[in-house]
Amino acid sequence: MSLIGSLSSGVTGLQTFSKDLEVIGNNIANVNTTAFKSGSLGFTESFSNTLRASQPGNGGAVSNVQASQIGSGVKISGINVNFNQGALNTTGQATDLGVSGDGYFLVKDGSGVSYATRDGNFRWDDQGYLVNATGMRVQGLTGDSVTAPTDVVGDIKRDNSPLASGATLQSIAIDRAGDVVQFYSDGSNATVGQVLLQRFSQPSALMKHGDGLYTSLTNAGPSGTDGIFSSVANVTAAADYTAGTGANGTIEAGTLEQSNVDLTAEFANMITAQRSFQANARVVTVSDTVLDDIVNLKR
Repeated sequence: MSLIGSLSSGVTGLQTFSKDLEVIGNNIANVNTTAFKSGSLGFTESFSNTLRASQPGNGGAVSNVQASQIGSGVKISGINVNFNQGALNTTGQATDLGVSGDGYFLVKDGSGVSYATRDGNFRWDDQGYLVNATGMRVQGLTGDSVTAPTDVVGDIKRDNSPLASGATLQSIAIDRAGDVVQFYSDGSNATVGQVLLQRFSQPSALMKHGDGLYTSLTNAGPSGTDGIFSSVANVTAAADYTAGTGANGTIEAGTLEQSNVDLTAEFANMITAQRSFQANARVVTVSDTVLDDIVNLKR
């Protein structure tokens, strides 16, 4: 029984540490991925076979009896994501947005499904909407025109229509509070929208969707008056989601958040995982050798 146990324990080690190497390899592969959050594998012991249960003492000369248990290996307790902020790198692109502090951008796909992201690699599309690399529209307070901006939450959109004076649009800037400000040829300017930020009290509950996007937003404990700010319909409630307000981070235009992967730590973890895999492989081969000796006892 002990030999079979050592074999199975070694196999659980091989399976677990191979997954550890997968996680480390994924971290290293994404060392240059915008706003990537590194992961780490958690370990816990597997079920223990009880040979003898513990017994209390009788109050006399006989002391309490200790339990005798043999473990059956290791298993994965979870894959933890490090949500610490990565460094902000200057790009010089006005539509590149980095968050300094806490908060996520919300984007919506064509079917209206919301995603959270820290990847602020945005651009203006041919319809005037602020979108991410896959064409999903950035959410915030929107304005229908430069003369009558609204306080409705929706797709951020620029306004290309000229002013009554005939002045034309020259440039667009997004400030640290997320205000989308348009500048005109006559020197005037107008705010036509505001990029908002969504915070989460339990970001570890977010699910990676790919392309720097996260799902399961309601499970992550969205912070603010209305939870997910896509339900906000007025500027007063939206104050909870304004960059630079309360615990919200600020929006830094012209920057992108870098991956938070620490290559030095990852290579050290890789060495540990590799040696652990080798040690468990050795347990399997030694158990096989002993089994071979037992089989060949009678010759």
